[in-house]
Amino acid sequence: MREVPTTEFTRNFGLYREIVQREPVAVTSHGRPTGYFVSSVEYEELQRYKNIVRQSFSTADLTAEQVKAIAAGRMSPEHDHLDALLDDQ
Repeated sequence: MREVPTTEFTRNFGLYREIVQREPVAVTSHGRPTGYFVSSVEYEELQRYKNIVRQSFSTADLTAEQVKAIAAGRMSPEHDHLDALLDDQ
């Protein structure tokens, strides 16, 4: 991904409008990204992804096999310290 200072981006917007068709452009201020310029295709893909992620499901819709798989799930031992936090409550 290309990074460009805000002043450069505004001065040469036409150039970056072409570049963004090939790769996103991070627009920076004082060396830190303040925004990203992406193609319309990439933006639409992001919106579709966000809509998929926002979908929620009711536990009542889970199959018995899915419930069993969730119940059988275990955390890695490296996260035991988190279990200890729950025990304190």
